[in-house]
Amino acid sequence: MKTISQLGRRFWRDESGVAVILVAVMLPVIIGFALLAIDMSRANNLHNDLQKGADAFALAAAAELDGGPDAITRANRALANLVDNTQRFSTTGVQTLLTSAGITTRFLHTLPVNDWAVNWEADATASVTTDPLQARFVEVTVSPTGFAAIFPASFISNTLSNNFNIGAKAVAGFGSAVCNFTPVFICNPYEGSPGGITLAQAVAERQYRRRLIELRSVGGGSSYFPGNFGFLDSPGANGARGLAEMIASSRPRSCYSSAGVDTKTGQNSGPVKGAFNLRFGIQEPGTGSYNSAEYGPAQNVRKGAVRTSGNANQCPSSNQLTFGAPNQGLPPDPCFTSNTCTLMGGRMGDGNWNFSTYWATNFGSASYPAGWATSGANLPSRYEVYRHEIEFNGGSLIAQSTAPATEKGTPPSGCVAPVTTVDRRLIYGAIINCTELEAAGRDLGGHEEDVPVEAFASFFITEPVRKVPNSEYDASLLVELVDVTGLAGAGTLENFERDDVQLYR
Repeated sequence: MKTISQLGRRFWRDESGVAVILVAVMLPVIIGFALLAIDMSRANNLHNDLQKGADAFALAAAAELDGGPDAITRANRALANLVDNTQRFSTTGVQTLLTSAGITTRFLHTLPVNDWAVNWEADATASVTTDPLQARFVEVTVSPTGFAAIFPASFISNTLSNNFNIGAKAVAGFGSAVCNFTPVFICNPYEGSPGGITLAQAVAERQYRRRLIELRSVGGGSSYFPGNFGFLDSPGANGARGLAEMIASSRPRSCYSSAGVDTKTGQNSGPVKGAFNLRFGIQEPGTGSYNSAEYGPAQNVRKGAVRTSGNANQCPSSNQLTFGAPNQGLPPDPCFTSNTCTLMGGRMGDGNWNFSTYWATNFGSASYPAGWATSGANLPSRYEVYRHEIEFNGGSLIAQSTAPATEKGTPPSGCVAPVTTVDRRLIYGAIINCTELEAAGRDLGGHEEDVPVEAFASFFITEPVRKVPNSEYDASLLVELVDVTGLAGAGTLENFERDDVQLYR
């Protein structure tokens, strides 16, 4: 017979049933972790619903921020009508996010520099705008939604709550990009509104479009100001030679975003001058390799030049040409020759060019469009005249000249065939507000990244590129403004432009 002490020791050593004890002890912990996992999954799903709604609302609104006078009105209409998003798992169950109750919005003209919480709110508030012309970004905030946790946090501590709020925020913006564009930037000739004219007005009205503008390539580390031009970094355009190839090509392999472009360092005017002049059927030394179809001249290369040497059937160099009588190219505004131009430091004319002399010299008594006049409001731009020569009667005016003039607009037969897929007498570039940017410390003559673009534009080159003698400038282009991207434009650049709507935050 066992004694009580023996039975006690046996019971003490007996391990059967210990699992029940461990389960009883750990069961609250296991259930707690399970509830936390369920709560985390529910909270994550709720946040995903809210964030998807915020993203969709922001993208729908940003797509309307194209700089038009009704951009914000259209953005708000898109918020109200284009997006229907629901959220689940909150204390209110399934609920549709509505612009009138579920979200708040504000429009920004720039994005904060720092994308971190400490500075975001202050920087964003400083950027808020109600001007539809300035609004480029929209911030959408979903009103915080109540969430009831299953895990009883208040059981652990009376300072903890079983309920909390979940929200979401998104920032989207509208921009544009262009492809197959010349790697050139042009300091906005209308920055500061010379003569009280804006860039949009210059595009909209013929009397301003026909003002001749002298664009100068800057060298020697000079500052950039309205009317100067420089070059952009582009894939495959390493060095002056690569840049020249991109400019010479009729289909340059480059794309640029209005959100920012990168400038290219160095002086590049030597080979670049020859690349521009290929458009006029001029074969400068060093451009002999540009002999395939994509480097062909324009359909109309009339430039007011007499060939004085070389084979008449081959593309001439500048040294083989003499400009002037008896031939007549598209002439500059008279104030250029008299040195009396007053706009843009003397480098923008008044647009009153001598159309009658140009027409009579090249086409004699041939009629021109009835809507044109030799002076006044109906004086055509040079670009209009150039296009009329190409389009009238299958291009018959290009091949015509009236004695004593000898020049025709058709390129010499020995040149590469003219390019017809694009207008080779147009150059395309990014318009940049250089004065404002340089005042802010941006070095446009160096490798400056993310330089903001005012617009992308096309310019008509009226005569071959020339060197500016005894000057700090490398080369000079005489141009007329033709069109710009955006609502201010006439739509001729739509084949190059791509809308770019994206989430930023």
